[in-house]
Amino acid sequence: MATKTPDFSKTFQDILANFPIDTSSFQEAVKSQNALNEKLARITLGAAERSTEISAQWAKDTIARMGELTATKEEPSDYAKAVTDFASASAEVAAEHMASFAEVAKKVQMDTVDLMLTAGKDVAAETQKVAEKATRETQAAVKKATAAAAK
Repeated sequence: MATKTPDFSKTFQDILANFPIDTSSFQEAVKSQNALNEKLARITLGAAERSTEISAQWAKDTIARMGELTATKEEPSDYAKAVTDFASASAEVAAEHMASFAEVAKKVQMDTVDLMLTAGKDVAAETQKVAEKATRETQAAVKKATAAAAK
């Protein structure tokens, strides 16, 4: 009597056919990533815009003071005073503008950290939902395939 080896290929095909492949979770992940990228871009562009404004104002202040520096003086000592005044005013303005740049950097850092924390919470919640759904669907598929194999 010859023993025939059972053909499990039909059973495996049934199991694989019953496993759900849900691409909506991948689509949601892409949408979430795009939304995060858009928010990060807004933060970056806002910082670039503000930095440009600070730089432009700094240049305007420097040019205005250069006019005072280059004005004709009656006494040679007035030139030395004008250079000293210009250097002093430039240092003061530099400190103000650097503080403005620091505020921009601080805001970017705070906004980015806040965005990342929010995104992390959203991703964790979404991952949990997807995992729970996949578990339910997989258990149902296994039960269905097991029932079909038992027939």
